[in-house]
Amino acid sequence: MNRIDRNKLNTMILDAAIEVHKFLGPGLPESVYKACFIKELSLREIPYRLDVPYTISYKGSAFKNELKMEILVAEEVVIKIVADDNTIQSSQLGYLNTALRFTDKKTAILINFNFTKLIDGFKRITKEF
Repeated sequence: MNRIDRNKLNTMILDAAIEVHKFLGPGLPESVYKACFIKELSLREIPYRLDVPYTISYKGSAFKNELKMEILVAEEVVIKIVADDNTIQSSQLGYLNTALRFTDKKTAILINFNFTKLIDGFKRITKEF
């Protein structure tokens, strides 16, 4: 996928998240946002997979199914949904950075639905080359 297509996909993901946030607002459990976000992806015919495992290699050994990408959109973008207290925590970003580091994916997005303005809880990370 080229950069322009990836940017379009990122915009589609943001638009889907905004739609969910407009309807629900902040303050609900993470599981509700995740279910509604997945529904919105389906309605927009954006392909996704849930809990996609990936392999970690360490000193010649491969550890399969130890870590999972919460949502993988269009086989390109790793998504993590949270609903924390108006903060983006380093552990959440660490989760995404790890997924980027050990996979061939180039983009990850953290969506924290607990912000009053969703854009403040939307953080895109790109793999450094």
